Amino acid sequence: MPNSCQHGKACTQRNCIEIVPIFSNLTYEEMLEVAAITTDRTYEKGEMIYMAGDIGGKLYVLHTGRIKISRLSANGKEQVLRVIGPGESMLLTDNSEALETSTMCMIEGEKLKELMKKYPSISFKVMEELSRRLSKAENLIEDINLSTVEQRLARSLLELSSGKREVVLKMTKGDFASQIGMSQETLSRKLAVFQDEGLIELKGHRKILIRDRAGLEMVSSD
Repeated sequence: MPNSCQHGKACTQRNCIEIVPIFSNLTYEEMLEVAAITTDRTYEKGEMIYMAGDIGGKLYVLHTGRIKISRLSANGKEQVLRVIGPGESMLLTDNSEALETSTMCMIEGEKLKELMKKYPSISFKVMEELSRRLSKAENLIEDINLSTVEQRLARSLLELSSGKREVVLKMTKGDFASQIGMSQETLSRKLAVFQDEGLIELKGHRKILIRDRAGLEMVSSD
């Protein structure tokens, strides 16, 4: 059950506020004010936090854990949109599932509106976040429609590596495949091909070593 922040105890809510970019322009006292209207709840692995169609309007902040955001296509197939980590904030509109034990901080819609009136900087940051999410969703749709599976996979591996040699998937291969618009069988097959071509090396279920970054870049832009 949600817990209100009590005076004198170490508040998860306050810690949530401190790590979220949209509140970065607030003073410490103002952050305490925001924390006072924030509740928190812990979700177990596999538990649904939000279902598409539920009453929305709340601002959610992930304090600990990982959350999968997805939606269902007309034929019932799941499309993973993204996996979020601690410190990320969101106004949920799509299915959201805890991938591990996760603690969320929440601000109710009406209280959020009052907060945005009082601190305009929060309004701008929320708008920036929504704009960023929309742009990312549009890019994903365009990528799936216009790119080959090899291009999408190469681009995703390069992005996930962040310039390093090792990629550690933060989701199952099934969810990773869904996120880049292919079946898990196709993903496994293409990863094996990339390994045979010397582009990558598979290490267990979640680790992938980048062996030929230039080669991946070439595949991603073909």
